[in-house]
Amino acid sequence: MNAPLRKLGEQPTEQDPRWAAVTARDRSADGTFYYSVSTTGVYCRPSCPARHAKPGHVRFHRTRAEAERAGFRPCKRCKPDQVKPDQVEPDKRTEGISARLAAIDWVAVAEGLDSYGYAPLGKLLSASEGAELAGLYEDGSRFRSTVVMARHGFGRGEYKYFSYPLPNTIATLRPALYRALAPIANRWHAAMGIETSFPAAHADFIKRCHDAGQQRPTPLLLRYHEGDYNCLHQDLYGEHVFPLQVVILLSEPGTDFTGGELVLTEQRPRMQSRAEVVPLARGEAVVFAVHHRPVAGTRGTYRVNMRHGVSRLRSGERTTAGIIFHDAK
Repeated sequence: MNAPLRKLGEQPTEQDPRWAAVTARDRSADGTFYYSVSTTGVYCRPSCPARHAKPGHVRFHRTRAEAERAGFRPCKRCKPDQVKPDQVEPDKRTEGISARLAAIDWVAVAEGLDSYGYAPLGKLLSASEGAELAGLYEDGSRFRSTVVMARHGFGRGEYKYFSYPLPNTIATLRPALYRALAPIANRWHAAMGIETSFPAAHADFIKRCHDAGQQRPTPLLLRYHEGDYNCLHQDLYGEHVFPLQVVILLSEPGTDFTGGELVLTEQRPRMQSRAEVVPLARGEAVVFAVHHRPVAGTRGTYRVNMRHGVSRLRSGERTTAGIIFHDAK
């Protein structure tokens, strides 16, 4: 029998996604949140070089002001109240993205994933950020390959895999989303009796993929026109698979296109398949299971098989971005 599936809110502090960033001293998390230590009365950046406090003494804050209102003073080692030299001229677009990521209720996301196999993340990209990303579709130099779905029996439409280096927007989102989702992925694997666990930092997981020969980037743009669709499938590209992925809609439903809904299905043992249609607005994102997810049953936890696709586009043009966290062979 597999381990019981526990809710993220029931996990100890050290299994909070933000704690993983703190223990990794992840510089890419700086500015997305701060943490305070009750025994010292200070608040810090995630990358603070000071010795880590006990998890029970740590609180998390979305902003410096929030930490200071709670009565904490800035740490003298990491100086969270000062701009670091490498942040003198920050990219305003990534600042906005980081702020939206910091505002996500990851406990609610975990509960949605546990209950349904997917969870909305809200608006991750502004209209201009989404348009800029979608506009890269015509720049062939940014992609490693193009797939015409009809040639492979995948459906109708087209998608393109980015090459490294990834666009700035994707390069910002991919490690930040991974950092928040890795504790959920580890909890799922433990519940399903899978020994593989995931490191706190995406760079370490990508190194694992590359060492195993999975060296081709998998983030992609997908484009559909009237009559196009994507058959139900799973994005498995090798031995190392991160169990969650993210899709961001870059077009406006009802204006740019009609139809073309994201469809998720799950097959439980000895039961008929269940389908979910996930509504998204432009710039909004959803995270969902790649392959399997754990479900708590009367006799323990069991696995259900997940697939995803896109229903037939009735009119217009639909563009989405997909963020897959493992690379491909």
